[in-house]
Parts: sequence; C-alpha cells; structure tokens
Amino acid sequence: MKQEKNLPLDEEEKKKTAEKKQEEKPASTHYEHTMSARRTAVVVGGSSGIGRETALRLLSKGYRVYNVSRTPFKGDRIKSFSADAALEGEIAQAVKSAGDEAGAIDLFVYSAGFSMTAPIEYAKSGDYRYLFEVNYFGAVEALRAAAPFLKRRGGRAILVGSLGGDMPIPYDSFYSSSKAALSMLAREADMELRPYGVRVSALLPAGTATDFTYNRRVYGEEESLGYSPSVKKASAALANMEQGGMSPSLVAEAVLKLSAKRNPPPVSSVNGKYNFLRYVNKMLPERVTDWFVRKKFNQR
Repeated sequence: MKQEKNLPLDEEEKKKTAEKKQEEKPASTHYEHTMSARRTAVVVGGSSGIGRETALRLLSKGYRVYNVSRTPFKGDRIKSFSADAALEGEIAQAVKSAGDEAGAIDLFVYSAGFSMTAPIEYAKSGDYRYLFEVNYFGAVEALRAAAPFLKRRGGRAILVGSLGGDMPIPYDSFYSSSKAALSMLAREADMELRPYGVRVSALLPAGTATDFTYNRRVYGEEESLGYSPSVKKASAALANMEQGGMSPSLVAEAVLKLSAKRNPPPVSSVNGKYNFLRYVNKMLPERVTDWFVRKKFNQR
C-alpha cells in the first residue's frame, strides 16, 4: 500500500516548531556541550560590586560575558546591555538580546540590588516599591527571559541574595524581606527547571565591602522622626559590618564554585562558617535570634 506523503509546513510554522522543540528538549547533563565551545554568562548588575567581580572572574575562566545594568561595564572585554531593573520590560529585553546574540546561556547571575534604612512606619511607598522592583521583580523578569536560553545547554542560574534574607536587619526590613523572597524564588524555579537540566540557586553572602554601603538610602532625622537615634545606630553598625566584611572577590569565587556543582543546593551561603550560622539560626527560636540581632545592631 502506497504511503501518502506529508504536506510540507510553511516556513514560519517550521521555524516555530523547531524553536519549540529546542526550548522544550531537556538537557541531559550540566555543560554536556563540548568544552571547545565557549561558555556564555549573563550577569545582571555586572558594572559594580559583587557583579563586577563575578564578571571579571568569569572572563578569567574563559567565559564570554554579557553585562546587563543601568551603567555600562568599564572596559571593552564585556558587552553591556543597558536596562533599569525597576522599569518593567527593560531587563527582560536586555537579557533576551544577550541570549539571542550568544545563542544559549550557560550561566545566569542576578546581582542587582538596592537597600534602604528606614522605619516601617514612615517609609515612603516609592522607596520600598522601587526596592522590590530591583531586588525581586527584576530578578523574576530576568530569570524568565533567561530560561529558554538556559534550557538549551542545561545551564545554571544564581541569584545573589543575602544572609539578611534569613535573619532580620533592624530598619532594613524591606531589603531583608526582598532577599527572603529571592531565596524562595530560587527554590521554586529550581523545582520547575530541573527537568530541563537547569539548576537555580540563591547565594547568600554576609556583609561585603563594596560601594553598596555608600549607595544605601538612609532616612535622616526629619524622615525617621522619633526613630532617628535607632536608625542611626543600626545604619552605622550595618556599614561597619559590610566594610569590615568579606571581599567581593570571595563572593565571586563562591558563584563560580556553586555554578560548577553537579547537584547544587537551592540556597547556600558563601562558605561553611555562614552555612553553620544559617543552621543555628533555624534551630534556635526566633526570639533568641532576634535578641542577638538587636544586640549586634545596638538596639534595645
């Protein structure tokens, strides 16, 4: 019996079908593509601080690196795509542009962040909404845009969070809340993307010595009113912890180590010391850890 030939699809349908198959095909193992193919990393927030150190470290390891940020990366070794994480759609388009140019993404790092020290009672809506746009919703948009490109090679995504997402920081409540949300986003995304060979992790540094300290929005006496003395003490203690804390290069190295793990944890700190601190924090009652935090930040 003669078999009928299938009618050919038009060119547009063929293209859509091929793209869908490429996106939905699970990657078998981490970085199973040949090592001769240059790996690609996209770093959101790569123009300064932890993000810049991460981008430079990736360059030294042979990655082709793209930066997505409001300000371009200084130097000609990294191509920058301009985007403001607080403006809807900008960051997703920038990540997609980087992915389209590279063809696939092996490692995606979200390191954009904003912090404010303010009493909850008097905090301005525009300030804390901006903070969440940068720290959390920007990460959601960027990760969504990166996902199809990560699937093509079974890549890794690392969201740079903070130990402040595990433990409260006095008068930095919105920052801590956004970082707690970021850790949960990583856990959820890791479950969803795992079948495609993609793994997602949140990395939680402790205080890190960068200009992030000096860019923090700190409410003054007129804005904080009766809270002002406590805000000043908390802000000074936090600044001292950060500037006397770990180096951004240490965090960058932790990003690379985490990205190379075959079975990475969904949430991890930079080293064993802080992983132990996270464990102790979970074991103790909240009122005990909160008492410790109050003392650490010179609060009553």
